[in-house]
Amino acid sequence: MKRLLTALLVAPAIALASGAAVHLDKAPDVQSNNAALQSGARTFVNYCMNCHGLSYVRYNRLTQLGLTEQQIKENLLFTADKVGEPMRIAARPGEQKAWFGAAPPDLSLVARSRASEDGSGADWLYTYLRSFYRDDKRPTGWNNLMFENVGMPHVLWQLQGIQVLDADHHLELATPGTQTPAEFDKTIANLVGFMVWAAEPEAGFRKQLGFGVLAYLLVLFGFAYKMKKNYWKDIK
Repeated sequence: MKRLLTALLVAPAIALASGAAVHLDKAPDVQSNNAALQSGARTFVNYCMNCHGLSYVRYNRLTQLGLTEQQIKENLLFTADKVGEPMRIAARPGEQKAWFGAAPPDLSLVARSRASEDGSGADWLYTYLRSFYRDDKRPTGWNNLMFENVGMPHVLWQLQGIQVLDADHHLELATPGTQTPAEFDKTIANLVGFMVWAAEPEAGFRKQLGFGVLAYLLVLFGFAYKMKKNYWKDIK
């Protein structure tokens, strides 16, 4: 009986230790930088919205990033007629399924859904989007170190260049792209930052409100404590 109990207690630890740890690079936090978020929005619209939408976000939400509705219409409004419409793609799910075998997912909440014990959703996206490599065995010609045999092609390869796997199964840049590695990392950081913002556009206000509530409760506690001392000062 003791042996059985010991085995049951130790089994989870053994299973956890045997699982391969996933290393995620820390994504830079750009949520307070509207210029970076605007850059990320531009990258998303130009490179990602051919297949992936943000159906929970309306174009006019982008005014929260410091853009005017006129700027949105002229530079970002490619799949809708009005800025009040959701950021959906032009293709229909049935058409995408016929083209790709499966409809690419909506990315409205991907920055939250990819969070795990290994890191935040932003960390996962930041690592994933920088981990594509050339693989001629795949239908798209690309594979990903983070997501093996992924169906998504490397749409940003012209910016990053072509990565390959070396003998130690590490990524190395075989053909440079139009951006340096540092510039590409910044582009991805801004893109991921925009996707984090899109997952919860009111996150900044929520956090400010939370700090305000905590400050109010702290002041209220001070008054309550003084009132308590005044009520109980004659009781010993």
